Amino acid sequence: MKKLTVALLALSTLSGTAIAHDEGEFFMRVGTATVRPSEGSDNVLGMGGFNVNNNTQMGLTFTWMATENIGIELLAATPFRHKVGLGPTGDIATVRHLPPTLMAQWYFGDAGTKLRPYLGVGVNYTTFFDEKFNDTGKGAGLSNLSLKDSWGVAGQVGLDYMIDRDWLINMSVWYMDIDTDVKFKAGDQHYTINTRLDPWVFMFSAGYRF
Repeated sequence: MKKLTVALLALSTLSGTAIAHDEGEFFMRVGTATVRPSEGSDNVLGMGGFNVNNNTQMGLTFTWMATENIGIELLAATPFRHKVGLGPTGDIATVRHLPPTLMAQWYFGDAGTKLRPYLGVGVNYTTFFDEKFNDTGKGAGLSNLSLKDSWGVAGQVGLDYMIDRDWLINMSVWYMDIDTDVKFKAGDQHYTINTRLDPWVFMFSAGYRF
């Protein structure tokens, strides 16, 4: 009887194990994504480099598991809005951007593991739009602001925890190589300032498996 009880408990434990990240599975995660630029730029009109503030938006990731250890993930988000400034003047402009990023991932552990750390590497495309100087920038004689779209490499580290068979929580950190040319006019002169954003992106999300 004792052996039978032990066997039944073992079977019960196995039947309750959540099978996660199996081959062919599809995950969608939704949460907050915070972009923190580690910016630097050429000198701007003798006033130093650009400053770019942080911004948080809704982040989305879509992941397909090619095997129980290899995933393909696409990052999307609602548009990020950043204030751009210079030390002596403060904020002079606002810029919006979208940074869709495609990653190849390696998940540690196996499909039956609830806690799955992973690493990823891939490519980022960032498109800039709605670039405009504010009243401070316009008052300084600045106009015609535009930013060149960017291609660059990206890396990530993340962690999934399966709550049950279908639901999970996630945290991940991304690094993106984003370089752009900032073009504008100051009076009658045209300027092009090489600028790197190279942000860290911190994402906290909940996910569902299909």
